[in-house]
Amino acid sequence: MTEAAHDRIPEIALDWHRAGRGAVLATVVETWGSAPRQAGSQLAISGTGEIMGSVSGGCVEGAVVTEALEALADGRPRLLTFGVSDETAFAVGLACGGTIRVLVEPVGDGPSALPPGLLADLVAARAAPRAVAYEIIPASWTRRLLAPGQDAAADARFRADRSGVEEDGRFLAIHNPPLRLIVVGAVHIAQPLLAIARLCGYAPTLIDPRAAFGSAGRFPGETILDDWPDEALAALAPDGRTAIVTLTHDPKLDDPAIRFALRSPVFYLGCLGSKKTHASRVGRLTEAGFSESEIARIHAPVGLAIGAKSPAEIAVSIMAQITAALRQG
Repeated sequence: MTEAAHDRIPEIALDWHRAGRGAVLATVVETWGSAPRQAGSQLAISGTGEIMGSVSGGCVEGAVVTEALEALADGRPRLLTFGVSDETAFAVGLACGGTIRVLVEPVGDGPSALPPGLLADLVAARAAPRAVAYEIIPASWTRRLLAPGQDAAADARFRADRSGVEEDGRFLAIHNPPLRLIVVGAVHIAQPLLAIARLCGYAPTLIDPRAAFGSAGRFPGETILDDWPDEALAALAPDGRTAIVTLTHDPKLDDPAIRFALRSPVFYLGCLGSKKTHASRVGRLTEAGFSESEIARIHAPVGLAIGAKSPAEIAVSIMAQITAALRQG
């Protein structure tokens, strides 16, 4: 199973259903102790017992598949609870056991089954990509999709990238678009920053029109764009799951990117430069018509104040600040 397939569980379930093979979605809704998979993790099961994904790393998959096939036969969802013993947990690489609750939903037209149309809407939102939360109330098996701004609890979970059960009993499965980091300026700091960002789950892109700086030799394997920053950003269409960092502190390169970013929905904009450099930057932006509140979105000097000196330490401080902006708002 490839990582890409593991991330396409709703899509695979919909494909199986449309092909007439039957489909069930199993989702981790809660965990206690040392659970191998977090809430929101999913497993798709076909009517012939094929599986894709994981809800426990192997601890309870067999039992879930059995329940899923029964759910497909009777058209009824169920909420299962499994206790994982210390011995079983150790076999799958955990220090101790725990408890897992798994929601098992057959896809179909039954009165309490997961409606194919709702699953199709979820898949379409993921493809767009748009942030969406799948809400289900087990007490009534009612379901709906929530967009950002519709529900305070869902909004908090969007920011945290965390699915889970609310105090009122409903389960919210969060489906966020991929995280992206766009770095303007192929300077030394960019090298560790791109690597750290990738480890944190971001898809990084580097922009620098200077061929000598943004070369494959200096940044092997990275996505590098040599367009002017504002043109490159327009093509990339940054969204609310995008962070932008400018590192050249050259107004000719940074300012076009900053002006574009300030009028975009990016969740983070950080700019390298001293306080004096930033004061000059603020003056230029003010003259260009940007308001005080717009300019206040800029994190400058970029990164948390941890006394970082080397390019790698500065990259760590930047990534930490980006994480704080994403998770804490």
